[in-house]
Amino acid sequence: MIDKLELLLALAKERHFGRAAEACGVTQPTMSTGLKQLEEILGVMLVQRGSRFQGFTPEGERALDWARRIVGDARAMRDEINGLKHQLSGEIRIAAIPTVLGMVASLTTPFRAKHPEVRFRIQSTTSSEVLGLLENLEVDAGLTYIENEPIGKVRTIPLYNESYRLLTAPDAMFGDRETVTWKEVGQVPLCLLTPDMQNRRIIDRALRSVGAEATPTLTSNSLLVLFTHVKTGRWASVMPAKLAETLGLSDTVRSIPIVDPEVNYSIGMVIPQRDPMTPLIAALVNVAREVAPTLQL
Repeated sequence: MIDKLELLLALAKERHFGRAAEACGVTQPTMSTGLKQLEEILGVMLVQRGSRFQGFTPEGERALDWARRIVGDARAMRDEINGLKHQLSGEIRIAAIPTVLGMVASLTTPFRAKHPEVRFRIQSTTSSEVLGLLENLEVDAGLTYIENEPIGKVRTIPLYNESYRLLTAPDAMFGDRETVTWKEVGQVPLCLLTPDMQNRRIIDRALRSVGAEATPTLTSNSLLVLFTHVKTGRWASVMPAKLAETLGLSDTVRSIPIVDPEVNYSIGMVIPQRDPMTPLIAALVNVAREVAPTLQL
């Protein structure tokens, strides 16, 4: 049954029979047979079939919810039993929004010091993708905003509050200031993240609150692209203070606190709302709680 539910989850992820079969390491006929057997066990049709995948029936969507719970619990049981036999080992998959990538090492490094047999896989995603990957059991934990937009049924571990800085050249507009207001930031030609990123929506909302609007001269979904432009001394951007500190600033760039109003959003870890936690995730949560006080600027 667990194997058949794994097939159902793979199909939900890939939305294509061939790719789902490949992801599970089986042939497409084997996958089709497994799904039909699952339908026979449950007594309902789960998948809308045609020449290609067309979606799930209402019963199939409900079965997916159960599959996520059952498969998640089965994986947790295996991890816990293995953890009783050996020291912690395996892989922790973390999805993180771009603005927190600079602090991931603050979690993984002390964790590895305690549990050297554990590997990490980190991927950069939008905040909405973090939640989708977590729900579909494609990652074990996420690092994202935990108070700004709805995050669904997950457990949250607060890490630090994100505040914002204007990164600009010392001789550029407002570059000699100790602080700058959001209204003044609205006058600066900026390079910013793309609108699908929650960080960009936060910046847009802060500017609108003072009657200003962002008119970026460059947008990208990569913070590295933005920072390399800022480092030339000819571009400016708004970035989280923690990220600016992590990237390291040269003489050509200043990091100026943005005030009036003060804007802060909580960054945290999100994990599935499941008890008991797997040993790996329980250990990760413990490390997160230990390092959280050190992450505040």
